[in-house]
Amino acid sequence: MENERTYIIHKYYARSSRDYYYKGTLPQLVDCFGYTLECGNSWNPKIPIKPKNIRSLISALEKSVRETQGSCYSQDYYELVGSVPEGAQHYTDLTENN
Repeated sequence: MENERTYIIHKYYARSSRDYYYKGTLPQLVDCFGYTLECGNSWNPKIPIKPKNIRSLISALEKSVRETQGSCYSQDYYELVGSVPEGAQHYTDLTENN
């Protein structure tokens, strides 16, 4: 488990024009975004609740946003990034022991 790869997901929250960054392993990120995935799945059962890899997680999050915010002018979006920009105000490291 210690050698499990970590990823950083950037979420742009359109309603407040804020950027959020989440760092964690795939299971931690799936757990973190579980509610978004469940909401998307409730609208479209083809959206997986437990994606198997990071690309499918990003895809499922994007599809969930389209399903739940479809009529919004400005939708949230998610992307995989290599690092957190210096000075980022909203950063959550899910790998830290609480």
